[in-house]
Amino acid sequence: MNISDYKTYISAETMMGPNSVRILAELFDKYPLPSAPDDMILDLGCGTGLTSLVIAKETGARVFANDLWISAKENERRFARWGVAQQITPVCEDANNLHFEKRKFRALISIDSYHYFAGSKGFFLEKILPFMKDDGVILIAIPGLKDEYTGRAQELLSDWLGDEAYMFKSPKLWKELIGSNSRIESVKTWEMDCFCKAWDDWLATDNQFALGDKKHFETIIKPYTCFVGIYIRLKKMV
Repeated sequence: MNISDYKTYISAETMMGPNSVRILAELFDKYPLPSAPDDMILDLGCGTGLTSLVIAKETGARVFANDLWISAKENERRFARWGVAQQITPVCEDANNLHFEKRKFRALISIDSYHYFAGSKGFFLEKILPFMKDDGVILIAIPGLKDEYTGRAQELLSDWLGDEAYMFKSPKLWKELIGSNSRIESVKTWEMDCFCKAWDDWLATDNQFALGDKKHFETIIKPYTCFVGIYIRLKKMV
C-alpha cells in the first residue's frame, strides 16, 4: 500500500489523532487482506471515514463505515465528495449494540477506536464475533501501553489522559481480552512500527488536540505508549 496515494485526503479536517492511514498501511502490509467486490468489510469506529476510503480503494470490497461520534449524514457527504458513495455505507451505531445480520462481514477493521468500547473481557466474543463470517479476518490498531509497563497505566498516563488512562492496555493484555472460542484460529498482538511517524504527522497539524498532545509527547507518550496491533483469524468451518 502506497500512503502517498492518499495524501490529498489526509488533513486537519479528516485526522482525529495519529495518522490513521499510516497505521492502516502497516496492518495491510503485515497481513494483506484478499477480498472480492462482493465481500463486506466493517470499519468500526471510522471517524471521518478516512480509513473507510482507504479500505474501499485498497480492497475493492463493500465497506460499512460505522462511527458513534460522527454522524452518518456527515460521512455520507464526505464519501460523495470523494467519489466513493456507491461503495461505502455510513452507519452511526454504538459498538455495544450493532444491528447487522449475523455472519455478514468477511473482515473487520478498527483503527484508533477499539479501546474506547472493547476493554472488557467477553466483548469481542459477544459483540463482534457473531457478525463475522467463517474464515474471516479482524485487523485492529489502537494506542496502548508497552508490555513492560503492564498494569501501570493510571500511574504513568494520568497527567496526559486523566480518567481515560485505564483504556491503555498492553499487547499481552489485549490478547487475553480477545479470549478464546472454537471459531478462532489465531490471535496475534504486537507493538507496531509506525508509532513515531504516525504521531509526527498528527503533531505537525495545528489541531487543538494535537497541540495538547504535543505537551506530553516526549515525557509520557513516547516513553510509555505504543500502537497495539491485533490480528485475529477465524477458522474455515467445514
